[in-house]
Amino acid sequence: MLRFSWAFPLLLAAGPTAAAEPLRIICFGAHPDDCELKAGGVGAMWAAKGHKVKFVSVTNGDIGHWRESGPALARRRKDEVEAADKMLGVETTILDIHDGELEPTLANRKTVTRLIREWKADVVMSHRPNDYHPDHRYTGVLVQDAAFMVAVPKFLPEIEPLKRNPVFLYYSDRFQKPNPFKADVAVAIDAVAAVKVAALERMASQFYEGGAVGGPQNVPDDPKGKAKREADVRAQLTYRDRTTAKQSRDKLVELYGKDAGAKVEFAEAFEVCEYGRQPDAAELRTLFPFFDK
Repeated sequence: MLRFSWAFPLLLAAGPTAAAEPLRIICFGAHPDDCELKAGGVGAMWAAKGHKVKFVSVTNGDIGHWRESGPALARRRKDEVEAADKMLGVETTILDIHDGELEPTLANRKTVTRLIREWKADVVMSHRPNDYHPDHRYTGVLVQDAAFMVAVPKFLPEIEPLKRNPVFLYYSDRFQKPNPFKADVAVAIDAVAAVKVAALERMASQFYEGGAVGGPQNVPDDPKGKAKREADVRAQLTYRDRTTAKQSRDKLVELYGKDAGAKVEFAEAFEVCEYGRQPDAAELRTLFPFFDK
């Protein structure tokens, strides 16, 4: 059972890394909460092992609230996501692009490519390009478009291209058309599930207050109502990763073994993009150094 505490002095005991050098992981989300929702657990686990993780929000989230908007909301969401990422042990970057206005332009392709090169990424993650939100879709498109360009010397020649193409992966989602998500990797995050939820709760504008489609009903005045709202939000957040574990059970059993895989309560799952480097099973275990050998 998931138990919550507000004191998290240490995410996980640091251990030896599977790679000779620390892995370098960069995750792109459309808004300041997307990386945290989809990869907050695995990001915390990588960071605890000494690997380098950066979460990038491609827009500033400045219309993502039912009451607030503009520069004040962008500043609030920046403060919230930085507090969340500090708990997870990952670095934070937020691009100055208006929420709801992301487009797959050449300029934005260059920005994404530049970030991947500067980070010297081994692993790159993003949304899939079939998604309900245009910012999510175009984040996926931009990252896909960078999957080849990161290695092309004459594209952004002022920045050294990567000598080895990273492995690109998609976050899990529920969308079926034109093709459903298929987990190539599923990671048990039980050990950091409470940390992840507490980090997400730092983003009160999005979860407690309901974000863009919330309303006054999300912010009750009375103590009993506040306590119920907090409990409801916590339940919703844990439901996401519990559902991912159920949907990825076969992959969890494959990676952790029958007994351990069957017991996983919370998970995050990822699909390898067909662009970028194509890892075999052994390399995936190196890039995700969380499975017993």
